[in-house]
Amino acid sequence: MSKQVAVILSGCGVQDGSEIYETTLTLLRLDQLGIGYRCFAPDIEQHHVIDHRSGDAVEGELRNVLTESARLARGEISSLEELEPSEFDAVILPGGFGAAKNLSNFALAGNELEIHEGLVEAIAPFHEARKPIGLMCITPALVPKLLGPGIAVTIGHDPGVSGAISAMGGLHRSCGVEDIVVDFENRVVTTPAYMLATRISEAATGIFKLVDRIDEMMDL
Repeated sequence: MSKQVAVILSGCGVQDGSEIYETTLTLLRLDQLGIGYRCFAPDIEQHHVIDHRSGDAVEGELRNVLTESARLARGEISSLEELEPSEFDAVILPGGFGAAKNLSNFALAGNELEIHEGLVEAIAPFHEARKPIGLMCITPALVPKLLGPGIAVTIGHDPGVSGAISAMGGLHRSCGVEDIVVDFENRVVTTPAYMLATRISEAATGIFKLVDRIDEMMDL
């Protein structure tokens, strides 16, 4: 049986869901390596809906995180509550502001953030079983509250976000867009992706390295 990775999404679109390029690059690399995957997302209402042309919130429009995430997964997706960690060898969280608005309230609360309860329940067994966990873009900011303090992560160089990570007891490591930070003890791999990327090729380099390292760690 091939390795299996759970991919957790937060909607569809950089401003209010999962970052589309980051998600696609993650799934592409998993497929290139012959690794099986399944996408999951919480069955909840989005924090808000953003018009990606103007960047403005759309008043009165409601969207469901699972329904929107299904766009990225071509319909092959399950509710987060159906995720059985025992069936997977690792988990990866692409970025996008959905992670800071739907999977948590980091966008509003900063270092006082609260994590969506279903995400905590889904991720905790991976951490406890020492299965690799990959996070990119803004999602590493959730790590201190999601997995615990003292875990080394990166979001690139942003002083505001890195300061919030430190305030929550995390360890932030500055990192270039095309590189990764690995906390070997906690088996956590992170990369800046579109926190720094200006081109899809830049994001691809770091994301591919992250997936490659997750692949290696599943063998250990």
